Parts: sequence; structure tokens; C-alpha cells
Amino acid sequence: NLGRSDCISVCVEQYKHEKGISGGEAIAMLTEYGVLEYLSEHWEILHTQSRQWIIEDIDEFIRTRKGE
Repeated sequence: NLGRSDCISVCVEQYKHEKGISGGEAIAMLTEYGVLEYLSEHWEILHTQSRQWIIEDIDEFIRTRKGE
């Protein structure tokens, strides 16, 4: 059973792998757009979703924050 920090770590790892970026780049991007706070607030829902759903959700969150 994943806890909050484990879930966030898994999401970050999956995101960096999907995007082909380093851990540092992923953390910088996710911090810049407030994604880590979002993941922390919604981890109980996110940990039940598929990897692809999580990636798409993060991408949509970032697009919204960018105003796209």
C-alpha cells in the first residue's frame, strides 16, 4: 500500500521516464508548475490510476498552468 511520498515518487519516476528527462529536470518542471503540490493533494486518487492516465493528467495540469 503506497503512502503519499511513495505515490509522488512513483509519479515523478514515471513522468521522467515517459518524457526522457533526468530526475532533476523532472523535479524542476514539476515544481515550477505546482505539480508536486497537486500530486500531494490528490495522491489517494492518483495511486489508483494507470501510468498513462497519470502522465496525461500531469501534462494537462501543466498545460492549464501555462495557459495553453
